[in-house]
Amino acid sequence: MTQLIEIQYKYKLKHLTNYYDTQKAKNSRQEKSEKMDDPTQLKDEGNKHFQAGEIDKAIECYTNAIKVCKDKKLLAVIYRNRSACFLKKESYSNAASDATKAIDVDAADIKALYRRCQALEKLGKLDMAFKDVQRCATLEPKNKTFLDTLRRLGAEIQAKLKTTFSTDSRVQNMFDILFDEEMDKDKKEKAANNLIVLSREDAGAERIFQNNGVPLLLNMIETGKPEFILAAVRTLSGMCTGHKARAMAIINMVGVDKICSIMALNNEEIALATSNLFQCINDSLTCADTREYGKEAALVLDAAKDLKTILLALLEMIANKNVSGYGRDQALNLLSKNVPRSNKKEQDHSRTLFTIDHGLKKILKVCGQVPELPDQLPLTENSQLIASVLLNKLYDDLKCDPERDNFRDICDQYIKSKIDPKDMDKTLHAINTISGLLQGPFDVGNALVGHQGIMEMMVALCGSEREVDQMVAVEALIHSSTKMSRASFIITNGVSLLKDIYKKTTNEKIKIRALVGLCKLGSAGGDDYSLRQFAEGSTEKLAKQCRKWLCNPKIDAKTRKWAIEGLAYLTNDADVKDDFVEDELALKAMFELAKSTDKTIIYAVACTLVNCTNSYEKKEIIPELVQLAQFSKQHVPEQHPKDKKDFIEKRVKRLLKAGVTSALAVMVKADSSILTDQTKEMLSRVFLALTADPKDRGTIVAQGGGKALIPLALEGTDAGKAKASHALAKIAAASNPAIAFPGERVYEVVRPLVSLIHTDKEGVQNYEALRGLTNFAAFSEKLRAKIVKEKALPEIENLMFEENEKIRLAATECMCNLVSCKEVQERYMEDGNDKLKLLVLLCGEDDDKIQIAAAGALAMITAAQKKLCTKMTLVTAQWLEILQRLCLNTNPYIQHRGLVIVYNMLNSDNSELAKKLIESELLEILSVIGKAEDNPKRQEPIDAARACLVKAMDLGLIKPFSSPA
Repeated sequence: MTQLIEIQYKYKLKHLTNYYDTQKAKNSRQEKSEKMDDPTQLKDEGNKHFQAGEIDKAIECYTNAIKVCKDKKLLAVIYRNRSACFLKKESYSNAASDATKAIDVDAADIKALYRRCQALEKLGKLDMAFKDVQRCATLEPKNKTFLDTLRRLGAEIQAKLKTTFSTDSRVQNMFDILFDEEMDKDKKEKAANNLIVLSREDAGAERIFQNNGVPLLLNMIETGKPEFILAAVRTLSGMCTGHKARAMAIINMVGVDKICSIMALNNEEIALATSNLFQCINDSLTCADTREYGKEAALVLDAAKDLKTILLALLEMIANKNVSGYGRDQALNLLSKNVPRSNKKEQDHSRTLFTIDHGLKKILKVCGQVPELPDQLPLTENSQLIASVLLNKLYDDLKCDPERDNFRDICDQYIKSKIDPKDMDKTLHAINTISGLLQGPFDVGNALVGHQGIMEMMVALCGSEREVDQMVAVEALIHSSTKMSRASFIITNGVSLLKDIYKKTTNEKIKIRALVGLCKLGSAGGDDYSLRQFAEGSTEKLAKQCRKWLCNPKIDAKTRKWAIEGLAYLTNDADVKDDFVEDELALKAMFELAKSTDKTIIYAVACTLVNCTNSYEKKEIIPELVQLAQFSKQHVPEQHPKDKKDFIEKRVKRLLKAGVTSALAVMVKADSSILTDQTKEMLSRVFLALTADPKDRGTIVAQGGGKALIPLALEGTDAGKAKASHALAKIAAASNPAIAFPGERVYEVVRPLVSLIHTDKEGVQNYEALRGLTNFAAFSEKLRAKIVKEKALPEIENLMFEENEKIRLAATECMCNLVSCKEVQERYMEDGNDKLKLLVLLCGEDDDKIQIAAAGALAMITAAQKKLCTKMTLVTAQWLEILQRLCLNTNPYIQHRGLVIVYNMLNSDNSELAKKLIESELLEILSVIGKAEDNPKRQEPIDAARACLVKAMDLGLIKPFSSPA
């Protein structure tokens, strides 16, 4: 029994023990759970762990506390404490981040500020750390720790700045990065770009030069890596720009042959960059770059020898088989840009004569290349046309007949040396050379075609079994039929031949060229409806076939461009151009080709667009002269019914819809001598036609038309610049300048606009330019200053006298917007001119708009310059009468401006003038207007009249009316 009781007791004791253990664990868990939900307890526990050096446990407690804390102030303290833990762990990014979160709650949390300062210092962000400790020292100015840290960081920052901004160290640092094999690609690219930027500053360029930079740049080139070569060449360009001494030193250190070998590489970007380097050297040595960079330039000896070496090297590149097509193009472009005189008034054209003597045959060799034959020079699709353009410029630069005869003789001898009946390939070269001359100095090419046997040879080649013979011959026929007389000869002798080739050949390349020949011959009468060469409907059929080829993506681009050549001729016919603009696919295909790398197409596209928009030069038809011509049985040109205004407007709309503006913008950017002044003029004409309707100008701006017009307005023929400036004026008059010409570009537009306000320009150009300048003058003070700087004021003043009311109004409105400019006000302050008198008299005009503009200008200028109030009374005896008429005008805008002028005169500190005004009928006028009931439509003049009366009372000239008590 006792044993049983003992067993039961033990069992109960064990059960009770388990129960108490379970309860204890449960209570512990509950206590722990409550503790986990209490951020204050977690923070306190974290503090204990931190003091005990248990940093990981402290971070764990603070992290848990952050998760459950809702109180912003407590949360800031917890973040600050965890920041201290991260500092101990040397996790400086996390320490700075937590300290920042604490500061976001309390900007004056001095502990958080100092902890962030410590973290930022370790991260190397000394300037940010300095700001934090500076704030700490401001909050506790006597704290020694803060003051010591402030001094230490200040000294470190100065030392770092000295090292960082030392140009020598920057240069060396860039080269170290570039030649470090283990450095990652991004850092190398950044270093290369930094080097280029550094070279564009004179101080940086000089330091690169002084710090052994040129040999290091040559080492970069020797790596053979395109990105390194490009960076080195661009850096050299920066170093040569505008510094004659440095440019000459670099030529001698690098060597002209070495630079040529870089330009000869088969890389378009490198060739273009090297061409730019040569251009920078040329500009520095010839002093075309007029910037002054110090005394070194004065020490440089004559650069003629180096310039001659460069010229010979470029001529050598032209006919060198080892030069890539891109390099050859750039050599030709450099010669085209720098050899012929840019200004015919310059007497020295020795470089042209030298080039003809040493390089004419080499240029002719490029023209004569037939890419389809073996063993030809590497060319691009642009090379031969660039060579033709250069030939034309050289010939045009010659001064006298003996020089031109020499040019022709060299060409003649070259052609004769290549014609060989036993070697057809050499003969093809000769015919292709003639084609090149026909596209360049036409007179020279035309004379060669006229030589005995040449035309017969071309005709014979057309019948050859070899397709390449046919192709070269047909192209030569096309180019030789440019003039009406030549076209007539070929129509008689060659049309049947071209038709025969067109029908028989299966080669699309030859077929399309034969068709272009027929197109050109069919359009020999231009837009004269009565001079059609072919039967009715023939030109439309030819054009339809051209459009079909143009839209065929299976045909290569080089062949498809001939379809545009055909359309350039056929679109002289109004039926053809009307059908063409209705074919949206054909238009878009043409625009896509215009945007391609083949720039030889630009001229044909420009011709086609000029024809479609009828923007070619039209002679004014005087009815009396037409009658006289008919009476004397002379030919009178006839206009096609579809060349009338409404048809032209429809065609313009279709072109805009198809995206003509973006295509034009790409064409203008062509960095090549192919974009000749004549081509620029045609593009300008097209732009002017496109901007005719104000509704279309926003679309033109949105597609880059505003930007594209600026270079056209600044460079090219006089007619081309005027047309482009006129188009710019139309856009400037109707657009927000900040949107149409963003950034600094707007200031480039001012000069073209000012060029149109001269009295020798057409009235419509004067008017549009004045409207554009008026819009600009209202936009900003900086633009007004730019207009004044471009010497526009005398021209605007002249046009304010113009008999044409529209021009006079536009000039007056422009002046109204300019008078807030101090320089303009000073001109009106000067004695001995009628400027102020003109403004006063214009206020008396019958036209409301002129009155508003003139009175507005007078109101603004008399408010700005009080002396002008008195001067106004001396310039004309009619001033008071005009002023009264302004104040009595029924137009509230005019009336308001007149009353403002009266107020300015009362406020001018001239008591006699104020007294004279009040003694006149003006007092009665002011009283009537001022006593009128408030009226929203006329409130401005009413308020102005009341202000005048108050001013008169202040001056003691009138007394307030008071009724008897």
